[in-house]
Amino acid sequence: MATFSVDRSTGLPADEAWRRLTGWERHSAVIPLTEVTVTARGEEGVGTAFNARTRFLGVAFDDPMEVVAWQPPRHGAPGRCRVEKRGRWVLGWNEIEVRPEGTGSRAVWREDLRLRWQPRWCDPVVGFVSRRLFGRAVDRLLATP
Repeated sequence: MATFSVDRSTGLPADEAWRRLTGWERHSAVIPLTEVTVTARGEEGVGTAFNARTRFLGVAFDDPMEVVAWQPPRHGAPGRCRVEKRGRWVLGWNEIEVRPEGTGSRAVWREDLRLRWQPRWCDPVVGFVSRRLFGRAVDRLLATP
Protein backbone atom coordinates (compact mmCIF):
# COMPACT_ATOMS: atom_id res chain seq x y z
CA MET A 1 0.00 0.00 0.00
CA ALA A 2 1.45 3.35 -1.06
CA THR A 3 0.13 6.33 0.88
CA PHE A 4 1.04 9.82 -0.26
CA SER A 5 -0.13 13.42 -0.14
CA VAL A 6 0.02 16.40 -2.50
CA ASP A 7 -0.42 19.86 -0.94
CA ARG A 8 -0.83 22.99 -3.08
CA SER A 9 -1.66 26.66 -2.50
CA THR A 10 -3.50 28.51 -5.24
CA GLY A 11 -4.84 31.99 -5.87
CA LEU A 12 -8.18 30.46 -6.81
CA PRO A 13 -11.15 30.83 -4.47
CA ALA A 14 -11.96 27.56 -2.68
CA ASP A 15 -15.15 26.92 -4.67
CA GLU A 16 -13.30 27.24 -8.00
CA ALA A 17 -10.40 25.04 -6.87
CA TRP A 18 -13.00 22.48 -5.73
CA ARG A 19 -14.80 22.60 -9.09
CA ARG A 20 -11.56 22.04 -10.97
CA LEU A 21 -10.36 19.17 -8.78
CA THR A 22 -13.69 17.32 -8.64
CA GLY A 23 -14.60 17.71 -12.32
CA TRP A 24 -13.82 14.04 -12.89
CA GLU A 25 -13.81 14.11 -16.70
CA ARG A 26 -11.23 16.93 -16.58
CA HIS A 27 -8.72 14.43 -15.19
CA SER A 28 -8.47 12.85 -18.67
CA ALA A 29 -6.64 15.93 -19.92
CA VAL A 30 -4.02 15.94 -17.16
CA ILE A 31 -3.27 12.30 -16.30
CA PRO A 32 -1.17 10.73 -19.05
CA LEU A 33 -2.54 7.69 -20.91
CA THR A 34 -5.82 7.81 -18.94
CA GLU A 35 -9.42 8.49 -19.92
CA VAL A 36 -11.93 9.23 -17.17
CA THR A 37 -15.63 8.60 -17.76
CA VAL A 38 -18.46 9.27 -15.31
CA THR A 39 -20.67 6.17 -15.22
CA ALA A 40 -23.31 7.28 -12.66
CA ARG A 41 -24.24 10.62 -11.10
CA GLY A 42 -25.11 10.74 -7.43
CA GLU A 43 -27.09 13.35 -5.58
CA GLU A 44 -24.77 16.08 -4.28
CA GLY A 45 -21.78 14.04 -5.39
CA VAL A 46 -22.21 10.99 -3.13
CA GLY A 47 -22.82 7.91 -5.24
CA THR A 48 -21.18 9.39 -8.32
CA ALA A 49 -19.20 6.63 -10.00
CA PHE A 50 -16.49 6.99 -12.61
CA ASN A 51 -13.84 4.91 -14.29
CA ALA A 52 -10.25 5.77 -15.15
CA ARG A 53 -9.12 3.60 -18.05
CA THR A 54 -5.35 3.56 -18.50
CA ARG A 55 -3.68 2.30 -21.66
CA PHE A 56 0.04 1.67 -22.01
CA LEU A 57 1.91 -0.33 -24.64
CA GLY A 58 -1.18 -2.22 -25.76
CA VAL A 59 -2.26 -3.09 -22.22
CA ALA A 60 -5.31 -1.45 -20.62
CA PHE A 61 -6.91 -1.63 -17.20
CA ASP A 62 -9.86 0.01 -15.48
CA ASP A 63 -9.85 1.83 -12.16
CA PRO A 64 -13.55 2.15 -11.17
CA MET A 65 -14.24 4.56 -8.31
CA GLU A 66 -17.18 5.87 -6.30
CA VAL A 67 -17.64 9.08 -4.31
CA VAL A 68 -18.56 8.10 -0.74
CA ALA A 69 -18.31 11.50 0.98
CA TRP A 70 -19.00 14.94 -0.48
CA GLN A 71 -18.98 18.29 1.28
CA PRO A 72 -18.12 21.26 -0.99
CA PRO A 73 -16.49 24.31 0.62
CA ARG A 74 -19.13 26.73 1.91
CA HIS A 75 -19.17 29.84 4.06
CA GLY A 76 -15.44 29.64 4.81
CA ALA A 77 -15.56 25.95 5.81
CA PRO A 78 -13.30 23.50 3.95
CA GLY A 79 -14.63 21.11 1.34
CA ARG A 80 -13.92 17.39 1.60
CA CYS A 81 -14.46 14.53 -0.80
CA ARG A 82 -13.59 10.84 -0.41
CA VAL A 83 -13.42 8.43 -3.31
CA GLU A 84 -13.15 4.65 -2.88
CA LYS A 85 -11.36 2.65 -5.56
CA ARG A 86 -13.37 -0.46 -6.45
CA GLY A 87 -11.24 -2.04 -9.12
CA ARG A 88 -9.97 -5.46 -9.87
CA TRP A 89 -6.36 -4.23 -10.09
CA VAL A 90 -6.32 -0.88 -8.29
CA LEU A 91 -7.64 -0.56 -4.72
CA GLY A 92 -7.58 2.11 -2.03
CA TRP A 93 -9.03 5.58 -1.68
CA ASN A 94 -8.31 9.24 -2.24
CA GLU A 95 -9.44 12.31 -0.37
CA ILE A 96 -9.54 15.85 -1.65
CA GLU A 97 -9.69 18.75 0.78
CA VAL A 98 -9.97 22.38 -0.32
CA ARG A 99 -9.99 25.17 2.25
CA PRO A 100 -9.92 28.94 1.97
CA GLU A 101 -6.53 30.47 2.67
CA GLY A 102 -6.07 34.23 2.51
CA THR A 103 -7.40 35.43 -0.85
CA GLY A 104 -7.00 31.97 -2.39
CA SER A 105 -7.16 28.42 -1.15
CA ARG A 106 -5.14 25.34 -0.23
CA ALA A 107 -5.80 21.97 -1.84
CA VAL A 108 -4.66 18.68 -0.33
CA TRP A 109 -4.92 15.40 -2.24
CA ARG A 110 -4.32 12.30 -0.08
CA GLU A 111 -4.23 8.84 -1.53
CA ASP A 112 -3.80 5.26 -0.43
CA LEU A 113 -3.03 3.24 -3.53
CA ARG A 114 -2.82 -0.54 -3.62
CA LEU A 115 -2.07 -2.55 -6.71
CA ARG A 116 -3.40 -6.08 -6.36
CA TRP A 117 -0.66 -8.70 -6.19
CA GLN A 118 2.06 -6.09 -5.85
CA PRO A 119 4.80 -7.06 -3.39
CA ARG A 120 5.15 -4.67 -0.44
CA TRP A 121 8.76 -3.85 -1.31
CA CYS A 122 7.37 -1.99 -4.37
CA ASP A 123 5.29 0.40 -2.21
CA PRO A 124 7.99 3.11 -1.91
CA VAL A 125 8.47 3.17 -5.70
CA VAL A 126 4.71 3.26 -6.37
CA GLY A 127 4.34 6.05 -3.77
CA PHE A 128 7.17 8.11 -5.25
CA VAL A 129 5.92 7.78 -8.84
CA SER A 130 2.28 8.38 -7.83
CA ARG A 131 3.11 11.47 -5.76
CA ARG A 132 4.89 12.99 -8.77
CA LEU A 133 2.16 11.98 -11.23
CA PHE A 134 -0.69 13.26 -9.07
CA GLY A 135 1.28 16.36 -8.08
CA ARG A 136 1.53 17.30 -11.75
CA ALA A 137 -2.14 16.44 -12.29
CA VAL A 138 -3.23 18.66 -9.37
CA ASP A 139 -1.03 21.50 -10.69
CA ARG A 140 -2.57 21.19 -14.16
CA LEU A 141 -6.13 20.92 -12.87
CA LEU A 142 -5.71 24.07 -10.78
CA ALA A 143 -4.08 25.93 -13.68
CA THR A 144 -6.69 25.03 -16.33
CA PRO A 145 -10.10 26.73 -16.28
